[in-house]
Amino acid sequence: MAEKQDSCSSPLSFDRNDFRLGTLEDELRVDRLLRDQLFRFYEQLLYDGLSPDKATLLTNGADYFLRDFVVAKMEKNIFDEVPGLVSKFAGNWYIVNTLDPDITELSGHLEGVAAFYRFLCSLGFISEGYLDNLILECAETGWYAGRIESFWAIKGDGYIAWERECSLKD
Repeated sequence: MAEKQDSCSSPLSFDRNDFRLGTLEDELRVDRLLRDQLFRFYEQLLYDGLSPDKATLLTNGADYFLRDFVVAKMEKNIFDEVPGLVSKFAGNWYIVNTLDPDITELSGHLEGVAAFYRFLCSLGFISEGYLDNLILECAETGWYAGRIESFWAIKGDGYIAWERECSLKD
């Protein structure tokens, strides 16, 4: 039986610096490492008593955020404590890069993101303060729903102003 990881003092199986990006080779290495950690997360969810269906939904939500947005788009280490990263994902990138953005689907992704970062905190990879802020960002579904609606209402050159409200630029 797998050992439950629920303490910030749990032994670490890798170095967080292994997730640093800089080259294409780094991105490929990080992708492999991230898949391994997502599988570990999935296994922990099952150990914690979640059904395989629910564990899969949470893992897929975290996967989409981490691999497609944090690593591929933003080129960030998943352990870097970057305030506002979830808001940039949910309030801009997801909306622009999804054929039919939907708050229900987005909420599922955000639930997976929050669960994965709780897992990271339990392993000592992120601070509790960062986790608290990230969970607050994940909970802003009303604001994200408004961003989706305002995206569909863009007329003329209104995209620039819409993007500026929640920019992907640093």
